[in-house]
Amino acid sequence: MRLSWSRPSRAEDRFESWLAQRHEERVLAGETTPTGPCPDDAFLRDLARRDMRIELSDPRIDHAANCATCLSRLRVFRQENRSRRRKLALVTAVAVCSVIAAVVIMVARHGMHPELPSANLAAVSETINLWDAGTIRGTPPGSLQSVSLPAALVRLTIILPRFSPPGQYSVAVTQDQNGNGVIAQRSASATDGNQESVVVELDLRSAKAGEYFLATTHDEDQASYYYPLQIK
Repeated sequence: MRLSWSRPSRAEDRFESWLAQRHEERVLAGETTPTGPCPDDAFLRDLARRDMRIELSDPRIDHAANCATCLSRLRVFRQENRSRRRKLALVTAVAVCSVIAAVVIMVARHGMHPELPSANLAAVSETINLWDAGTIRGTPPGSLQSVSLPAALVRLTIILPRFSPPGQYSVAVTQDQNGNGVIAQRSASATDGNQESVVVELDLRSAKAGEYFLATTHDEDQASYYYPLQIK
């Protein structure tokens, strides 16, 4: 029959711990007489870590339980096992915390610095002149100027329609005239001059060829104007 290390109830555990403590005190005081020779350290180490291969009928167990020398060695090995488990738990906790911290830092950095076009990737310069385009919201798309852009990283200069106010503008490429399905979006301030204009970089590399809308929105009045756009 092999050793069984199943845990007893809490009350039984306290009682058995008390009995074991009293017995150890008697053994260490030399009040017991062991039988047979002392087992080697390899067996005592296995016994300290509760190796399931040890048989209950093994006479070395009875000797170790009643020999002051063996019991002292057994207590040392038990302490070594506990220290090893604590160190392993500490190393595991540190490793888990390090992984969690790394993930948090990566997520935070990604949130603070959203993916931008690569600095080494040359942008295609394009200019769209909306100077003579209508600026009345609700104008049917067919009557507005149709523009086209490549499916690439585009450095886009937009000459705004006449009478456009200065300030911050949001420029977006959307799938419909209601602003749904934003493909790319950037903001920039209109430059002063004879004609108000904004310069933004739009990443259209993921856009499929087809019909879209180019939207310009003034940040103060949130007035959005949509222009038919072809991406090639």
